[in-house]
Amino acid sequence: MNLKTMKQIFRDTDFVHRSGTAEELRVAEYLKARCESLGVSARLESFPVPMAEIEEARVYADGKEIPCRGFFGCGSGEVEGELYNMPGQDKVSIAGARDKIVLMDTQGIGFFPYHDLMKAGARAILFQYGNLHYPNRDIDERDLRAHVVGEERKVLCAMIHSESAVALVKNKVRRVRILIRQREYEGESHNVVAELPGKRDEWITLSAHYDTTALSHGSYDNMSGCVGLLGVLDALRGREHNYGLRLVFCGSEERGLLGSKAYVRDHEAELEQIALNINLDMIGTIMGKFIAKVSAEDKLAHYLSYLGAEQGFPVDAKTGVYSSDSTPFADKGVPALSLARLANTSVAPIHCRYDRPDVLSMEQMQKDVAFIAEFTRRMADAAVCPVSREIPEKVKKELDEYLFRKRKGE
Repeated sequence: MNLKTMKQIFRDTDFVHRSGTAEELRVAEYLKARCESLGVSARLESFPVPMAEIEEARVYADGKEIPCRGFFGCGSGEVEGELYNMPGQDKVSIAGARDKIVLMDTQGIGFFPYHDLMKAGARAILFQYGNLHYPNRDIDERDLRAHVVGEERKVLCAMIHSESAVALVKNKVRRVRILIRQREYEGESHNVVAELPGKRDEWITLSAHYDTTALSHGSYDNMSGCVGLLGVLDALRGREHNYGLRLVFCGSEERGLLGSKAYVRDHEAELEQIALNINLDMIGTIMGKFIAKVSAEDKLAHYLSYLGAEQGFPVDAKTGVYSSDSTPFADKGVPALSLARLANTSVAPIHCRYDRPDVLSMEQMQKDVAFIAEFTRRMADAAVCPVSREIPEKVKKELDEYLFRKRKGE
């Protein structure tokens, strides 16, 4: 794929397109059209996603209103209580949450900390976003995810800016009141699926998510991965491979891998035919190192390191679980890996207004795509895919922890 085409794709998708919105669907249709422009048929597969419209969200600190964003899906109502600046998520810190409105120093919460807080009797939760020293005062919009709540009760949750959070503690605010009114409903997101059939009725599946968070245009995270998929498709089309290539552009990844989870759920009967999943999440940055996180046998990590050495392309390859769309495949027993070029957040930030095309290098993008295409070609043209269809026990343990089936260290 030439530099001009890459630049055009980033320009055409340079806007917020978060899960379940008309803008996300617009990008899905655009990616479908891009696949078809390469002579490859593509389709949209819909799946339900929880949605909400915030009608009113307010936070009052000792009677004074401060800017906030209500969490989608946390319900509606009003709660008042004593503020508790919770210093950590350990047992001692959580023990102080009873009947309190908890102020956390995070942007969200996982399954076990949420359940611990509910059992401790927390009344509501305040999260914080942003940087005290940045000129803007953006506040991100998040949701209280169903898989975090599980069978527990819901409590009101709101996001405030870090500047407000510091002021609450510094000024020794005692009472906080949270008011949220929202309309919750079931929306729709989409995966875009394109295929290049091979000689065998088996597939190498490539994935990348295309949705963004509420403040981000998502050029790095993760239109770069989508451009990577299109680049691989462009490089490998027009020839017959032993294994077919199936490309899945996933929707709603930013809300808990919802697109890839929907894909493996809806295609469960076909998963035995997938020899390998190759996931792309954030490539092509001006700076940063190229990494491979392999949720499969150690040999695959070694192979990627050797291939990088052969190609003069440094790869930091390790086994483990990556927080992206490779994880649902690995959890279903499909050998999987995620590829990324990780740059320092001071150079290429994500989940904020600064994730724009100018953090990327089209020349580096081409180099990354060339390496990924070569690796994919070798897997697709193998007489038998060399990757063992077995997930190591240490990776299974990480999957259990990542997917909240076990606490870390258990």
